[in-house]
Amino acid sequence: MTFRSTAVGLAASAALALNPALCLSSSHMDAPLITRDPAANTTDVYAFVQGSGDAKHLVVALSVYPHEEPGIGPNIYNFDDDVRYEIHVSLGNDVAAGRPTLGYRFEFTTSFKNQNTVLASYLGVVQEVGDANQNLVQTYTVTKVDYRNGSTVVLGKGIVPPNNQGIATPFYNRNNDGNQPARPGVRNTKDLDRYTQAAITKLDRNYVAFAGQRDDGFYGDINAIFDLLSQRSNSRDAQGGFNIHMMALQIPLNDIGGDRQQAGVYATTSRQKVTVLSSTGVERKDQWVQVARQGNPLFNEGLVAVADKERYSRTSPAEDAKLFRKYAEFPELGNLINALFLDGQVPELGMNRDDIVGIFIPDLIKVDLSTQAARVTGTRGDDPRTGFSRLSVFGGDTLVSKLQGGAKVPGGWPNGRRFGDDVVDIAISAIVAPCCVLDGDHLDSNDQSYNAVFPYEGTPQNGRNHAH
Repeated sequence: MTFRSTAVGLAASAALALNPALCLSSSHMDAPLITRDPAANTTDVYAFVQGSGDAKHLVVALSVYPHEEPGIGPNIYNFDDDVRYEIHVSLGNDVAAGRPTLGYRFEFTTSFKNQNTVLASYLGVVQEVGDANQNLVQTYTVTKVDYRNGSTVVLGKGIVPPNNQGIATPFYNRNNDGNQPARPGVRNTKDLDRYTQAAITKLDRNYVAFAGQRDDGFYGDINAIFDLLSQRSNSRDAQGGFNIHMMALQIPLNDIGGDRQQAGVYATTSRQKVTVLSSTGVERKDQWVQVARQGNPLFNEGLVAVADKERYSRTSPAEDAKLFRKYAEFPELGNLINALFLDGQVPELGMNRDDIVGIFIPDLIKVDLSTQAARVTGTRGDDPRTGFSRLSVFGGDTLVSKLQGGAKVPGGWPNGRRFGDDVVDIAISAIVAPCCVLDGDHLDSNDQSYNAVFPYEGTPQNGRNHAH
């Protein structure tokens, strides 16, 4: 790692003062127990503004199932019918309090067309989503929950497209050829592959949803970061060549109170507690129990001590100030960087970090809804066609906030989080901002390009043709 001048560091600190933050990365392995439950293991949460006027909306997304190896069989990775996936949105006073105002619940149902075969997933080449050759079909329901009064409303139902196996799913891939790599990102909806297009679902109240397999769009040299922060020039994307399962939702701002406000976004997964009745041996499902949550990447895996990691997974952001503030205010990670790279000369990296407290307590991704649409990328990283910078405010990518009297705010993370934001390099600059700038992980783009249109995440990697 290389350090640059204090002056540069102070400039970075000033830029972050618009919305201070710290984060290194998301290795998808936040707490010990949830690593044993991949279908409920949250990997990344995204939130950013798109559209304009009456069509302005908040895009939110939750990814689960880390390190999906493409092209396995006979059973494949799927959403779990027994997991309740929820994306929570905080509004008004609930943002500072860490309370969810609204929840968007995804619940799945799995069915087979033919169970008298070993061909569990594909009976032939899938021409259309849900056709006779897609043996395993998942559908889902999206329910809006208003925590202020306990009311619920079903917004609609959708269907999950097939995973990208290869020959069985050729239209995901270049030239509609199952032997070719997955298609690159596109700038127009009409250019999306036919499976993704068919699975984008219009719900009631002008909501739009998608749920299905995608490329893992997070990129970072996780091995180096967690190997004593030993960065290397030939960095390797730890998630390269892997897929995830993602739920995405376009939330119309006119359904949640308009755009003159800030929102907070986080996600949870829950399972039902099962009780076996001793008299009959019959299983009874009781209340739902939260098993994971995530807002900004890194907090639980990189700042919270082992003793409290499981507690974090099972609690609400409303409890963060009481339970976890100390981990943000006195970050062990700052002490490690100071010891490993600064000869112990900058102890303030690990103490009295109110800037870190400001973003992580409570742990919500905060989004200024009053700005114009965030810039997005159809490439793997920086995109000169739109002005998208993977470094957000550090790359000069800013938006104008009507909430803050025309002040400039970051164009991406830490003001929301977009697909392609280089949270590793942004965060490394943030944590050492009191003294200097530390080079990032030397990895500047994802292995697969993104889409510049909903659902934004890249085409899932082809099971027959991909590389780690």
